[in-house]
Amino acid sequence: MKKLAIIALAFLTIWSCKNDDETPAEPTFGSVVLDFKNIIDNNGVELITDTYTNGSNEAYNISELKYIISNLVLVNSNNEEFVYPVDRSYFLINEEVLASKKINLADIPAGEYTKVRFGFGVDQSKYPLNGMANFIPTAEESGMLWSWSAGYKFIKFEGTYSAADTPFLIHVGSHGTNLDNYKEITLDLPNTLTIAESTSPEVAINADIAKIFDSTNTHSLVEKSDVQVDPVNAPKIAENIKTMFSATGVTN
Repeated sequence: MKKLAIIALAFLTIWSCKNDDETPAEPTFGSVVLDFKNIIDNNGVELITDTYTNGSNEAYNISELKYIISNLVLVNSNNEEFVYPVDRSYFLINEEVLASKKINLADIPAGEYTKVRFGFGVDQSKYPLNGMANFIPTAEESGMLWSWSAGYKFIKFEGTYSAADTPFLIHVGSHGTNLDNYKEITLDLPNTLTIAESTSPEVAINADIAKIFDSTNTHSLVEKSDVQVDPVNAPKIAENIKTMFSATGVTN
């Protein structure tokens, strides 16, 4: 009997150790900051004071620059995606507000990520204003809602051009299903982003504002200085905006 008891105790000890080995580790989470910087000619944008020249040889100043970033996704080295909660995934980048250019993302599964994906603007599934109660006041206060329609301005880009200080205004958005200017952008990170508990790494993202005028398409202010509900020019500018973002650094 004593021998049987010893054998039984040994079996229970082995089973207990095996069971402990198979217990999955508790998942851990971290955070990351996406640091947006608006640039022209590799320098930070200066509102009002600085003069720039586009590809059509038109000198211009910028008085207002705001745009919506949404639907954030992180992609790891195995191409597995972490989709940031949609109801927390709408942000307004405002050149006048320094804090707005740093997007803080929390509760991200620990791991190594190699890509970031996000939307420019608001996708069609959120029209007229579905599921965005937290963002609507921000959009309204910042003039990013069309006053005549339940929709969003994805970008407000305004200023003056030419020696006569002629105003220009570029407001690109979507209008129903007939004019969808929402764009999805995927950026390869220059080095691996490591998310771990109790850390807060940063990803530097440049937005080359000059590409609004000159990229896939060329836009001349002399030819069209007011672009709003414009089925010809707005989609071309949206295509340009899709190319203006780049991830320039990761600080773990």
